Amino acid sequence: MEIFTLLQKIEDILEDSKRLPFSHKVIINQEELLDIIKEIRLKLPDELREAKAIKEEHDRIITKANEEAGEIVKEAENRIISMIDEHEITKKAYEQKNKIIENANDMAREISNGTKAYADSILESVQVTLEDALKVIESNRKEVK
Repeated sequence: MEIFTLLQKIEDILEDSKRLPFSHKVIINQEELLDIIKEIRLKLPDELREAKAIKEEHDRIITKANEEAGEIVKEAENRIISMIDEHEITKKAYEQKNKIIENANDMAREISNGTKAYADSILESVQVTLEDALKVIESNRKEVK
């Protein structure tokens, strides 16, 4: 990912910079550092768009899972209606309907939990990257001032 490369460049610049005697301060090329920071700013919107796309995919998967669960429930209900004539068949149909509904709900819950966990991990990764970039930028701005 290009942002990590740019952040590495900033770290390299800071590590390779000359130190002021009797101080923890360093002399840096301000123009070079500002150019890298500008590049990082240009790259950040792509990652934010990726996070948005992940959220939209998450929502799409949840919607699809709910639709599939609804279809499964309707299918189970239709089966039950066609078997009502005989008591034993009716009893088995209700049991099967409940199993199907339970399985559909479990599947929907698993899909939902999986997509939420996936989206959360991607968003957490983006958040950490952005926080790290912001810390480096803030630190560099302090040193530049």
